[in-house]
Amino acid sequence: MDLLFKIFVEPFALMVSAPDLLAQTLWEGLVGGVLYALIALGFVLIFKASGVFNFAQGIMVVFAALTLVGLHEKGVPAVLALLLTIAVMFVLAVAVERVVLKPLVNQPDIILFMATFGLTYFLVGLGELIFGGEPKVMITRELFLPQGATDLQLFGGVVRIQHIDVAAAVVASLMIAALAVFFSKTRIGRALRAVADSHKAALSVGISLDQIWIIVWFTAGIVALVTGIMWGARSDVSFALQIIALKALPVLILGGFTSIPGAIVGGLIIGVGEKIGEFYWGPLIGGGIETWLAYVIALLFLLYRPQGLFGEKIIERI
Repeated sequence: MDLLFKIFVEPFALMVSAPDLLAQTLWEGLVGGVLYALIALGFVLIFKASGVFNFAQGIMVVFAALTLVGLHEKGVPAVLALLLTIAVMFVLAVAVERVVLKPLVNQPDIILFMATFGLTYFLVGLGELIFGGEPKVMITRELFLPQGATDLQLFGGVVRIQHIDVAAAVVASLMIAALAVFFSKTRIGRALRAVADSHKAALSVGISLDQIWIIVWFTAGIVALVTGIMWGARSDVSFALQIIALKALPVLILGGFTSIPGAIVGGLIIGVGEKIGEFYWGPLIGGGIETWLAYVIALLFLLYRPQGLFGEKIIERI
């Protein structure tokens, strides 16, 4: 009985008695959730174009950030390093289309999925060969990202707002909005949805798979670069970031693999849920809740709503 009281009553009592701590936890969760949603959008882009979950999106986040920092360490000015990194992501998009995707057109989805596994380990090896395996510091000042923090007096306490968190939330929100317009309002966005439905049908109406896939992978690369900059500014740039990027999987399960609003809502649920779980329930049932809570939530959704909150329920007739 005492255990149940501690688990179900004490955390809510703490929320009520210390609303400033709750506000701090919610803010940090919202920022993390927006960044999770941004990561998930990279996966949504590839899935819409090929119907395959791109396992390599996580390492693309790391590779883009390492390229930016690595170029700057070699004496390249920050702005030029940013432009060169964008060029590198375009070259990567072209290489993936030519070497990986084009030979596998109309192959089963599992073949394309396994190809992204191979791409992941190739980029890991290439990144370690060029940049080494040690963590690096993101060039926040050189990219004119804000530093410091502001203390707000709320609910009789202090809520600290990191300026880089505000910048990350704003940049991620703007990119999410831009991608939403791109999908729904542009000719390329409509062509992308057609490619996702059927490669053969898209080819039959004159849609170029080559161009669509290059555009999609390049856009996913830009999303990975922005994600790497923002996550790297909040911590370090290292290969551990790909583990954070894989948090997009439960985000996609919650929201639906083809839904931009689902990616946003799923990211916020995971981000806020992790922070609240770690802060209020972590001391009671052990730390490290942030490492596994997202996957438990995703498992519950798979059991009761496998298509996600905004995904389409697919009925197969046999």
